Amino acid sequence: MRIWDVEPELLITRFKVCCIGGPEEASLAIAYGASALGLVSEMPSGPGVIPDTLIREIAASVSPSVSTFLLTSRTDPLEIVDQHRRSVTTAIQLVDRVGARAYRELRQVLPGVRLVQVVHVTGPESLEEAVDSARHADALLLDSGRPDLAVKELGGTGRVHDWEVSRAIRDAVEVPIFLAGGLGPDNVAEAVRAVQPFAVDVCSGLRTDRRLDEAKLRAFVAALA
Repeated sequence: MRIWDVEPELLITRFKVCCIGGPEEASLAIAYGASALGLVSEMPSGPGVIPDTLIREIAASVSPSVSTFLLTSRTDPLEIVDQHRRSVTTAIQLVDRVGARAYRELRQVLPGVRLVQVVHVTGPESLEEAVDSARHADALLLDSGRPDLAVKELGGTGRVHDWEVSRAIRDAVEVPIFLAGGLGPDNVAEAVRAVQPFAVDVCSGLRTDRRLDEAKLRAFVAALA
């Protein structure tokens, strides 16, 4: 089932595997229970970037029951729409800040596509940003990037951020919260207890030599059980 379709009262920890590199990795993640896949388009930095043509191929190869997220660093709504038309995913993950106008235009042109706003948790000030973003987005994804750097870090850092701030965000907004940032088999259970997110999101914590590692994936799923 898609990541959005599990009832909260079932207390199932949903998970999304990001930085999927091809159909084989997609199949492996789904076989272990991933209900969403993250497909990374061109970024200023970070791992897992694949061309839009491959994003489209992967998204088309999986069951409609699996959610597919296009990760885009673009902020102009026309460019985002154009990229989504090349990629054809069920959700768009906006890894950089966009304004209310962009949301209005995206919803007008892509009414059936979920919009997930990334909030990079850099400190207590991120709470205000998250509350504002929640007014427009279908969900928030809390990550550990540094969008203020000259070369922006917009995900895939492998760093853990302050989960107390993440929990404060989770308690302050009504949209689903995805928790990312340095998660892996050794800390995901603690992260879930601390934040109680709608879902967790993982990239580098499941990889060895940049490839999805089945042993790490198995351990990650066991830690969520």
